[in-house]
Formats: sequence, structure tokens, C-alpha cells
Amino acid sequence: MVAKAHRLTPLETKGFSRLACIFGVIFALLPMLGSAAEVAVPNYMDPRERIAVPDLSSRSRIRFLTSVDFPPFSFLDRTGRLSGFHVDLARAICDELSALDKCQIQALPWSELGNALGNAQGEALIAGIAVTAENRDRYRFTRPYLALPARFVIRGDAAIGGTDADALAARRVGVLAHSAHEAMLRNWFPDIRPVTFDRADWMFDALRKGGVDAVYGDGVQLSFWLSSAGAEGCCRFFDGPFLSVDYLGEGLAIAVAPDNQPLADAFDHALAALNRSGRFAELYLRWFPNGLY
Repeated sequence: MVAKAHRLTPLETKGFSRLACIFGVIFALLPMLGSAAEVAVPNYMDPRERIAVPDLSSRSRIRFLTSVDFPPFSFLDRTGRLSGFHVDLARAICDELSALDKCQIQALPWSELGNALGNAQGEALIAGIAVTAENRDRYRFTRPYLALPARFVIRGDAAIGGTDADALAARRVGVLAHSAHEAMLRNWFPDIRPVTFDRADWMFDALRKGGVDAVYGDGVQLSFWLSSAGAEGCCRFFDGPFLSVDYLGEGLAIAVAPDNQPLADAFDHALAALNRSGRFAELYLRWFPNGLY
């Protein structure tokens, strides 16, 4: 796992605000491939472990449920087609399990996903469901497959005078108000001067125009803003990644019904195989060409 060892706990997940749907427009404009030599690809599976494949022959279908408002993980593209990292990952899992003919990927409103498995609307949720103690009582989760880090971004021409976050001491750093990232910034970096914003676009505008020295926030949102026309090539990642179970959760995982251990095991087998073969890396680089780490 890619990590700054002295600052990191093992995993994090969706503790950030869901990205605005307008980012779906940005994703359609991004280059869809990246270079493994330039971008670190995460792997949370032990390459030495071989997970047995449960027999899925008795299953007539495997329905993955997701949402349409979580880009780049799941969203409607400009043609109205369901797209995203989670959509491609679900298909790759089904292919690895030789079950493409049984798999379906459907979208539901976020508000309906919580009860969807109990209502027999699907067999798996691949939608960024937070791995919390409460949700562990409702679902069985696969092993995490992706952590979503917090990152700093600075202007490309900034004279910071260092290569890590210590160089930002006493500097003005933008962060979204009342977010997990604000709490994390204040606790982990007490020498930094937080400047809070109610909207991400206001925060980005302040960075671009020099109103703040840096911003701190969700690595996914920051990565795709850096690639957007709105960033005007102004800025770059600085230090990090920063991960925290306490602030950001345990990691993205697939949720199944609590009594469906065989299906969770099958997904774990497929995720491990996809990591070994390099297919997971291909998907990651396709949807995160600038990386998250």
C-alpha cells in the first residue's frame, strides 16, 4: 500500500461529501489512460494469498446496485449511459468469476440503496457504502479495494520552502467548512492556518488567485479538479497521501446481505485475481489518470 508511514493508519473511505454531478462533465474530457511509471497503483490484497472460489453455479443472477451521483465511481455520461470505475470493476469481477451472463448492473437513487438488499432488489451494493459498525450489522463487506486519501494542493509556482506539510506551517490553507477534512487538518497540522469555504469552487478560485497558499481535501475531487480546464494548469499535489480510519473510514468495499458469505468470498477471490493480473491497475489508471496517492 502506498503510504506515508509515520502519519497513516491502514485505510480510509468515503468520509467526504459526495462530489457534485457537474464533475461528470469533467470526466468525459479527461485522458482515460495513465502510466504506471508515473502513478502509484494501490493494492490491498496479499499477493501470496489464494482465496478459494465458492460454487456460484446455482445462482441465476448477480445484481450489482449503484448510484448515478458518485463520479467518477458511478454516474451517467453524456449519452445517458451508466459509467464509472465501479461499473467497470463490477464487470471485471463478473468476468473473473466467469459469470458475465449472470451479472447485471443497475442504478438506484442513493436514498433507496440502504434497503435494496433486504427488499431483494439486488445481491451486491457497489456504491461507496461506508464501512461502519452500524453497517456491519446490516451487511457483510468484502475486503477493501480502495482507500480515498486526503491531499494538499499548491500552486505550481509556489515557493513553499520544503517538500512536506511542515513547510505549510503558519500558511493559509483552504478547506471545506464542517467537513471531515477540516477536523483532520486542524488536528493533524495544528501549525497551519485553516481558511474555511462553504463551496469547493470558491476554495479552488482562492487557491488559483493566491488568496490561500494551499488547499486540503478529498484526493478524488482534487485530482480531477487539477485535470479540469477550470484549474488552468495552475496547481499540483503537495506531500501526502494522508489516510485515517478515524476521520475517513475503513475503505471502499462491496456490501452483500449479512448471510451471503459465499458471494463476499467470491468477490474477494475476484478482487485478488484482478490485482495479481494487473486488470485492477488498468481500471484504476483509466479512471484516476493523475492518481490519488
